[in-house]
This record gives sequence, structure tokens and C-alpha cells, in this order.
Amino acid sequence: MIDLSQIIEDTSRKLLKDLCTKDLIDDSEEGEFPVKLWEVLNETGMTTIGISEESGGSGGSLTDAFNFLRIAGNFSAPVPIAETFIANWILSKAGLPISNKPMTLVLSSKEQKISFTEKSNGYIISGSAKNVPWARTAQTIVVLGDSDEGKIIFIVDQDACQIEPGKNLAGESRDHLDFKNVFVENKSVSRFVEIDEDKILYLGALVRSVQMTGALERVLELSVAYSTEREQFGRQIAKFQAVQQQIAILAGEVSAAKAVTDLAIKAFIAEDGEKQIMIAKIRVGDAASLAVPIAHQIHGAMGFTDEHYLQHSTRRLWSWRDEFGNEDFWSQKLGEEVLSSGADNLWALITSMNSKIV
Repeated sequence: MIDLSQIIEDTSRKLLKDLCTKDLIDDSEEGEFPVKLWEVLNETGMTTIGISEESGGSGGSLTDAFNFLRIAGNFSAPVPIAETFIANWILSKAGLPISNKPMTLVLSSKEQKISFTEKSNGYIISGSAKNVPWARTAQTIVVLGDSDEGKIIFIVDQDACQIEPGKNLAGESRDHLDFKNVFVENKSVSRFVEIDEDKILYLGALVRSVQMTGALERVLELSVAYSTEREQFGRQIAKFQAVQQQIAILAGEVSAAKAVTDLAIKAFIAEDGEKQIMIAKIRVGDAASLAVPIAHQIHGAMGFTDEHYLQHSTRRLWSWRDEFGNEDFWSQKLGEEVLSSGADNLWALITSMNSKIV
């Protein structure tokens, strides 16, 4: 029997291994969007994977989509594949047409200071948003707004916005957007949808956790390979007990990250994954804080140079851990939920997070 999910995973890994070269990643940090990479991903259906064919997607399960995002994180794919997945998930829930073009999203949080004025034939959007991922390359921006009756989803043309380029530590675009009386007609609006900032925040945290897990797996692969290639005092550094111990710690952190994100994915698919996602983002962030210095220690000065692949993964780990809530944010939120449930319910709370998805 053919395992479709395994075929998707194997194909994704081969494609990204071939296409995500060091030169391509370096060029993307200088502002050159890898058009060919996106075209190949689109042709193979990866840009809309996990979105049903009825909604216009390429089909496949959400598990397939998350597996692909993990592999994309493993190869530091310099495209907004994660943001496009989240945007398409929102659009499919809102009953709006999805897209296979690069997309990004903006939440109408207090920090973003965005206002929406209703007209007879649409809405006027005004305000600004900071650190919007891939805004300069996204052809469509999905904006979540508020009304007296509920949430509203807007599809905004990127050309209608003013963009001030910016970057995160990994060299990925994180841009400043200005909405200066941008008009969005009714056909690009979905009113009163049952999607709010919290749901998108949880999904974003899960997506970043999955990407970080892929990057952690890459860090482990590179560290093991380098330790068997590099010689010191006449033998491989992998033969030294101190190095072996550090690699063992690194491998344990990567395994923990993979286990906790797999649990969170299953819980999300079961539509009861808020606590699991909190734990995943916290645990994967903690893993990154240990794994990155270990990997750079093993590589020595080589790992910090532009010529080596390692810095692509470690810089993404440092950047992604702060997006969609860092460990402090989610630890506080999880702690508040545990306290609100009461001491008598602590054990039931812990065990329920596994029992509901087994």
C-alpha cells in the first residue's frame, strides 16, 4: 500500500535539498526573492498543502502540511511558506478564495493601531503594522479586523500599502506596513467570522514551533557530521568524551522538541490543542537556547562564518523563538491557566492533555 504522506515528505525533502542552496539563502538575505523555488513548490502543490480541494487547495492532511513546514525549517527555505499556510487556513475558514501566491497576515492588535471604517461597498483601512513577515514579497495581505458584531477578514492587495523594509536576525524580511485609507471592496471581505487573534496566535506559535524543530534537526545533523570530519590531536573530535556528551545533550533536546510538537499537532487537529501548543512553544524555545551554543561550540569558529550552513539555522532559531510569543509569554499564560484551574484539578489537567488525543 502506498503511503501518500511518506511520498509527500520524501518529495518535499528532495526538492528543498536540491533547491535551498547556500547561495540561494544568502541571496534572499540581500533582498532577492527565490522565484524559481516558489514556482516549483507551487507546481508540486506545496503552497496550498493541507487546504482541502473543495476550498481550492491541493489537499493533503494538516499533518502533511506541518511535516512540510518542518522540512522547510530544516532547509531554511527563504520563502513565506508558513505565512501563506496560515493565511490560506484563515481564508478557507472565512469562506474567501485562497491563493497559491506568497501571502502574509496582519492581526488588528492594540500594538498595530489599525482602524476600519465601513462604507456601503466595502471598508477603509487605516493605520500601521510593524514587523510583518515577508510583506514586501507577499502579493496578498490577509488582515484580521474588528467590528461591533465580530471579527472581519480582509484581503488586501500589497500594492495598496506603503512598505518600509526591515529584517530579522535571520535576514528574513520583517517589514513596516502603512495602510493609508486603503479601500477593500465587499467581495474581498468576510464579516463576522469565528476566528480571533487568539486562534491565529496559537496556530502561529505551533507553526513556528514546527519550523524550529526542523531547524534543530538540521543543527544536530550538521554537528554530528562536523564532529566526525574535524580532527584534533590526531583523531576525530567525535571521539572525545566531552564532545560526545554535548552531542548527546543536543540530541536529547532535538528529540524532546520533536515529541512535543508532534503532540501539539495532534491536539490542534483534534481542535483541543491550546495547552499543548503553549508547552510546545516553551519547550522548543528552551531546546533552542541549549542547542545553539552547543552546536557553535562543536563547530568552533567555523560555525560563525558566512561560509558555513550552521548560521542559517541558528539565526532562524534565535529569530523564530520570539515570534508568536516567546517562552516567557507562553509560560505566563500557561501558569495563569494552571492557577485558575485550582490545585485540586492539577493532575486532571496534566493527564487530560494526553488522553484527548491518544
